[in-house]
Amino acid sequence: MTPAGLAPGDPTSPTDPRAQAVPVDPKDSDEALVGHPDPGPLLAAGTFADVFAVDEARVLRRYRDDVDATREADLVRHVVSHGFPAPAVLAAAASDIVMERLHGPTLLQSLAADETSIHDAAELLADLHVRLHAVPAPAGSDAGDAVLHLELHPGNIILTEQRGPVLAGWSSALVGPAALDVATTALMIAEVAVDAGGVYSQAARALLAAFLGGTDVDPLPALDDAAERRAQDPALVAGERALVPSAAELVRELRQIARPH
Repeated sequence: MTPAGLAPGDPTSPTDPRAQAVPVDPKDSDEALVGHPDPGPLLAAGTFADVFAVDEARVLRRYRDDVDATREADLVRHVVSHGFPAPAVLAAAASDIVMERLHGPTLLQSLAADETSIHDAAELLADLHVRLHAVPAPAGSDAGDAVLHLELHPGNIILTEQRGPVLAGWSSALVGPAALDVATTALMIAEVAVDAGGVYSQAARALLAAFLGGTDVDPLPALDDAAERRAQDPALVAGERALVPSAAELVRELRQIARPH
């Protein structure tokens, strides 16, 4: 598995307009960083947003298009206020969010280094779903709805030394049925498992089986919806999109084996 939508970025070049901007002062307030022309070195570049390293304690996530980042910020603040392990939102306005900077390997990196077992990783994935969906939905939500992350995969779980596992990458978060979140996680892992040329396909299949056996939420009622959403995801390239139907079938197969009744 690879961290969805994130890749190392190149350092600022001399021709970049930000290179001529006044750099961040470490004493700048969180609010002063919003809209700053030079928030720091590029830490990661996603499909729709860039993440800049302000300093050791803060990052700035900036959407490239005219996206209102406050919706995402409000949901993250909401789950954090109920004790869920997500990065603290320090400031947000327009297309910028200033957030707590997390330090540590991702669960994906820990799995690849054999520092975390597949069993333990599956337990952690299931536990984070349980904890997130136990957070009361924001006021005005429909009955039975929960906060959904929709990218709860090993690449977005940071294993911090001080706080333990923290869930990052909240750009897709919304409110809806918990089964959709579980189905989406299962589908993302299954896409790696059905990729015949993938290095981690066997490990992903084992992780998927363990996750489906360990979750009490049945993803199958929401699987078709999750597959349709994945197929329409603009972050997927053609080859990745072609894996979605096979991945959905694998989720059905392994869920029925893990929970036959």
